[in-house]
Amino acid sequence: MTNARRDPADPEARTTAGRVRGRREGGLAVFRGIPFAQPPTGRARFAEPRPATAWDGVREAFSFGSPPPQSSTYGPAPQPTDDDWLTVNVWTQAADPAARRPVMVWIYGGAYKVGSADAPGYDAGRLAREGELVVVTFNYRTGVEGFAQIQGAPANRGLLDQVAALRWVQDNIAAFGGDPDLVTVFGQSAGAGSVASLLATPLAAGLFRRAIAQSVPGIYYSPLLAADIAGAIAAELGLRATTDELSGVDPMRLVAAADAVDRTLSQYENRWGQVAHTATPFAPVVDGEVLPATPWQALAAGAARQVPLIVGHTRDECRLFLAMGGQLGAIGDEQAARTLRALAPGPDGEQAYRAAFPSASAESLYELVRSDWLFRMPTLHLAQAQAAGGGIAYLYELAWAAPANGGILGACHGLDGPLVFGNLDEGFAARLIGPPPFPAAEEVSAQFRRAWTRFAATADPGWPAYDPRMRRTRVFDLPPAVTAYPEETSRRLWQDHFPPLPLPLTS
Repeated sequence: MTNARRDPADPEARTTAGRVRGRREGGLAVFRGIPFAQPPTGRARFAEPRPATAWDGVREAFSFGSPPPQSSTYGPAPQPTDDDWLTVNVWTQAADPAARRPVMVWIYGGAYKVGSADAPGYDAGRLAREGELVVVTFNYRTGVEGFAQIQGAPANRGLLDQVAALRWVQDNIAAFGGDPDLVTVFGQSAGAGSVASLLATPLAAGLFRRAIAQSVPGIYYSPLLAADIAGAIAAELGLRATTDELSGVDPMRLVAAADAVDRTLSQYENRWGQVAHTATPFAPVVDGEVLPATPWQALAAGAARQVPLIVGHTRDECRLFLAMGGQLGAIGDEQAARTLRALAPGPDGEQAYRAAFPSASAESLYELVRSDWLFRMPTLHLAQAQAAGGGIAYLYELAWAAPANGGILGACHGLDGPLVFGNLDEGFAARLIGPPPFPAAEEVSAQFRRAWTRFAATADPGWPAYDPRMRRTRVFDLPPAVTAYPEETSRRLWQDHFPPLPLPLTS
């Protein structure tokens, strides 16, 4: 932990728990793996996060903290190397308390079941350097550890971890050159759902001043539904979903049990309803304490009217999931009809979609209704709720199509993440964008970075705020544009409908 080898050029900063030493990288001071809470293990398993234990001397902050236990349903995933899951990472121009630069805090996505801040695509060097700001990333508990409804444990532990990380930012970021009064929280997919939840929970009030939510998923559970799902996961191990029975179980056994339920979600449609059409058994729970209401209800009531919000989605959200499931070119009319009946709004939703998109193929209808139900309409409705509650929202759509494989994935889910960070030749981004050089991707990426960093500094991303009459929307494309909301046909289908939130237990 302390200085076995010290380079006088290494930057240092004092946190409330002790001093830390980072590295100089590309003109930045970078600190990794700083604990913001105690390890959630042993007697603290499934508990609220507790402040990190203080240390003596100077702690080396050279390496990312261990990822939390997580699913491998999307492929090989990084797994814990120790119990210190709850850590933050900081990129800054200089650890100078006098600098007072804007701060951006990233919340990763991953269907509430995967994700860690050490993913190469989340390296914040370019964003911090070009935006002249401080960027923070952190780990939070996912899957059973963070989101399963367990008797004897608080709900939404992953969200509680996020609140604890934001409190750490308020208490410590000035030592790293950041301004605690200029904190912007931003996230994508489950990270965007987390941002929406943070806007709705009183526990996060005052911890950030601006918010960006990229592809907000519309799935929130009732406590009854969440408890039933947790019960099914525990039953895979012959146990009940209680702290007494699960606290001693190896985390990876719980991951395996959750993955077993995840792989068979379709078998639970009669009991869990629309959950069967998601790719995860986890979601935030509207428990009345951590989350007193869904984000749409809370924002419409004015809960975040003082927090300017950017919110948007990609044009072809669910194309990615068709590709991941090997379904591109394989969706027939029977499967499309079944999905339309399950997800389209209103008693005649299937016919309404067919009439609204008369030339669409079965696969296009299948993709459209899934994209609308899971991401596009929840995102649009969040902008509408923020405006209705007296707040300011800026709406966007990413329409630029990823060029890899002839552009077959279009502007798919997740494409905006690497574009925002500017890490275009890493992992997921490289598979979508292809080998460099990629001038078109660089230009769209620059559009995002300019807008996001300008918003963090000024609360104005550079296009007009959303209003229910004009519905002005920034379209990220080549060239960029500001237009009326591009998905008008879908908006009309959903304007008088919204899925029942939180999702109830259906039987």
